[in-house]
Amino acid sequence: AGMTDPAKRLYRSKTDRMIGGVCSGLADYFNIDPVVVRLLFLLGLICVGGAFVAFLVMWIVVPEQA
Repeated sequence: AGMTDPAKRLYRSKTDRMIGGVCSGLADYFNIDPVVVRLLFLLGLICVGGAFVAFLVMWIVVPEQA
């Protein structure tokens, strides 16, 4: 990344969203498929349970894409 590249920002997706656009925003930020992020959240919800709280916090805190 050069000095002229805009800073990479995390946003909730407005176009590719299931519930709040959080997973799509994360997938876009890390340049991976949104399905992978959704599956990771689902696994976290089933195995750990803390993924639901993390999802809610991100839904509130992460700004929506302009």
